[in-house]
Amino acid sequence: MRGKRKFSFLYSTINDLKIAEDIGEYLVKNKLAACVNIFPIESIHSWKGKIEKNKEYAMIIKTRKKLIKKLIKEIKDKHPYELPCLISFDVSYGDKNFLRWIECETKRKNFLRKAQ
Repeated sequence: MRGKRKFSFLYSTINDLKIAEDIGEYLVKNKLAACVNIFPIESIHSWKGKIEKNKEYAMIIKTRKKLIKKLIKEIKDKHPYELPCLISFDVSYGDKNFLRWIECETKRKNFLRKAQ
């Protein structure tokens, strides 16, 4: 699906699984993300003149492009790192039903949920 709707994935890393889960749950509950994938990674990077090797958790956050600035602000407020990795990748193409799901899940009124 191409066209009017714009979607993005936000990538971040964090050193604490519980904090990653808390951030992910907050983002989904508050309709800033449709889904947050969290998985273990090993990172090698330079920080303050030293080579660091750390076990971290990567987060891939599926959202609408217009929510990225708010999403970054919310994550920075909750993130333990002095300089968190917060990188947005625009989605240029995807399954129309999946993208529609992202759109519905990140709006205040959720049209996919049935009235209870």
